[in-house]
Amino acid sequence: MRMKSHRKELWFNTKKRTEFINITPQVEEALGESGIREGLCLVNAMHISASVFVNDDEPGLHRDFEKFLDGLVPYGPIDQYRHNDTGEDNADSHIKRQLFGREVVIAVTGGELDFGPWEQIFYGEFDGRRRKRVLVKIIGD
Repeated sequence: MRMKSHRKELWFNTKKRTEFINITPQVEEALGESGIREGLCLVNAMHISASVFVNDDEPGLHRDFEKFLDGLVPYGPIDQYRHNDTGEDNADSHIKRQLFGREVVIAVTGGELDFGPWEQIFYGEFDGRRRKRVLVKIIGD
């Protein structure tokens, strides 16, 4: 039997510079479209100033994430980062992406994402207000 694969792009254009968006429903929709019952689902940010991660969908926690990241890697002053010498102002976003990661892989069992308690998939945007994409790639039978 030949393994199947399914690819889908999700597009986002956030209103704010930093946002955390629960993309679990869109990933579940892609899984349903795939027809795959057993396998793996890769979800990754296709931009170097955004992230995909798994965590709880609790607004207070998301505010804590933002406060933590801004305390550790503040946006300004702009000239504190060598990357910004190129005329960019998003060095902090690149570093925040490294901290939250590029992708997640979730097991697919019985045609569903095989999560632990409270787990959801999030798109983390750190340099928003422009169009960016996330890749969903599902492989299996």
